[in-house]
Amino acid sequence: ITSNIMEKNLSYEGAVAGLYRLQKFGIKFGLSKTANLLEAFGNPHHGQHYIHIGGTNAKGSVAAFVASLLKEAGLKVGLYTSPHLVRFTERFRINDEEIDPDEARSLIEDLTTHYAPHEPPTFFEATTAMAIIYFARQHCDMAVMEVGMGGRLDATNIITPEVSAITNIGLEHREYLGPTLLDIAREKGGIIKPKVPIVTGASQPSVIRCLRGMALEKDAPFHWIGGGIRYRKHGPQLHYYGLRRRFPSLDLGLSGGFQARNAALALAILELLEGEGRVTVQEDAVRRGLQRVQWAGRMQILPGKPRILLDGAHNPPAMNTLARTLLKECAYDRLILVIGVMADKDIPAILRSILPLSDQVIYTRPRYYRASDPSVLAEVGTSLGKPGQVIPSLNDAIEKARGLAKSQDLMVICGSLFTVGEALRYLDPRH
Repeated sequence: ITSNIMEKNLSYEGAVAGLYRLQKFGIKFGLSKTANLLEAFGNPHHGQHYIHIGGTNAKGSVAAFVASLLKEAGLKVGLYTSPHLVRFTERFRINDEEIDPDEARSLIEDLTTHYAPHEPPTFFEATTAMAIIYFARQHCDMAVMEVGMGGRLDATNIITPEVSAITNIGLEHREYLGPTLLDIAREKGGIIKPKVPIVTGASQPSVIRCLRGMALEKDAPFHWIGGGIRYRKHGPQLHYYGLRRRFPSLDLGLSGGFQARNAALALAILELLEGEGRVTVQEDAVRRGLQRVQWAGRMQILPGKPRILLDGAHNPPAMNTLARTLLKECAYDRLILVIGVMADKDIPAILRSILPLSDQVIYTRPRYYRASDPSVLAEVGTSLGKPGQVIPSLNDAIEKARGLAKSQDLMVICGSLFTVGEALRYLDPRH
């Protein structure tokens, strides 16, 4: 390991840069390094209260709903998510407040003193340990932890939660999680713990059977949306019919009809927490929590003309959802698409969903090492009948799209959370 990763007395920027240098060690599954790091800090995850959320898509949205609900109920709630859109500190929040940069720097310095010199942690293992230590030191009543990739061997699986949740299952990261839907379901179902209630928003019968079987083996109470938990979306409102509670006419703070299912899953998590005796949430707090939730970069529309919609859809299921939402819920004259995708994604399947809706396409990339060359995107797009323009700089691509768009048109920026984050930094630098 190079000495600059373990350097001390750094600025915040230097400390975070040292963390990012851990990315060169790639993705390595397993819990041992996370366990060793936490042991060096006295196992701060022991005796703490967690909610663990895995799945293919919507993990962040469900986590944000849950954190908002519990905050409105008066709890001190930690929220750990990844990746961040603009600031590294977004990954670690307590009651919507990001970690102070100086606190983050101090935590990173503390962690580096416990890196194994010849086998340091990966970036995600280090940030997961940071979150667990931070939330314990701040005496959070509950911490909502989002799984990074998979579940069984994900660094976050070191925790024992009060409730586990799996949002949905789709074909992604097959090189790591397995080639089939059920292979992926089994990996993501690895977060199911003995006797810990589990709820899923997955809709495929085979996946539900798989997860239910895994839960049965661990004597974990199993629930799913569409089983004993139902919901109905009527216009902009959600009507929830749960295990014990009913909530009519709920307003959601996140745009997109698909958020109704995510909110229903969050409410199911809340019910299971109540069933365990961990929390009691009054109906007015439920309504406030769903309405006040904030989650940037997901069907986010910026004010002004032309309208600019940003969405972090980064895999085929997410892009299918975005395309359906645009068709059903958005009115516009023309759609001007600005898209940047990571090179390790299923680019043809992603483009196949969104290109048919687009009147003009600009292929671009964020400044991130995993991003696909936009000329590769354009080559695939051309084969699908949408050659578009190649503009490597995302900022230049946005300005080109603005020049093409008229007041009643809709600009859509999507393809990756990294694309959306860089776009937000450019479009709204003050925030």
